[in-house]
Amino acid sequence: MFYSCGEDGFVQRFDLRSNSSTKLFCCSTFTGTDNLFSSNILSLNSIIIDPRHPNYFYLGDCDQYARVYDIRKLPSNKDAPVETFCPKHLIKTREMQITGLSYSNTSKLLARTLAASQEHVDSLDEPHMYSGHRNNFMVKGVSFFGPDSEHVMSGLDCVVWKKNDGRVIRIMEGNKCIVNQVEPHPNISVFASSELEKDTTLWAPVSLITFLHWFMSYCR
Repeated sequence: MFYSCGEDGFVQRFDLRSNSSTKLFCCSTFTGTDNLFSSNILSLNSIIIDPRHPNYFYLGDCDQYARVYDIRKLPSNKDAPVETFCPKHLIKTREMQITGLSYSNTSKLLARTLAASQEHVDSLDEPHMYSGHRNNFMVKGVSFFGPDSEHVMSGLDCVVWKKNDGRVIRIMEGNKCIVNQVEPHPNISVFASSELEKDTTLWAPVSLITFLHWFMSYCR
């Protein structure tokens, strides 16, 4: 069983055992600070499930809020999140949206935003903000990386930050197009990147010959 979301605002659940899907609800905008909903549909960019609490999933959408839903209360509660998260300085802005979400192995949440103004980003007093490149036009993913989730990765090029201090430690150029998604291997220090092209690139901190020999041995 897995869940998906899309630009039409719908969250769906797919059951591989019955080869069927169910539309759970359609995500709507808030009408104000009281968290009441309007009829305006939100395009959804990301959905993730909490690895330690699999009954909860988060949605990243075209506003500044990360929404938390309880699978056990769906679809009876429809579009009714059990919790919402937004930094205080972004509550009243409409210039940002969440393009990617990720969980660490300790259930820490990481959000990737699309910013309309570099000056706005530079003025934020956030100890866990990762900067160094701009995401102005396209949806980019974000991921933790490393056995203890000690690094943060995102696209445009392949950018790697130190999680604790936000320092950029490596920028690796993609092939020919902008990198949209980076996804780490769950057990080894390897990650894959995808672009607008048809190819997927594998990255590892070793030489190509050593990596291929090691990776083929691991996959046996």
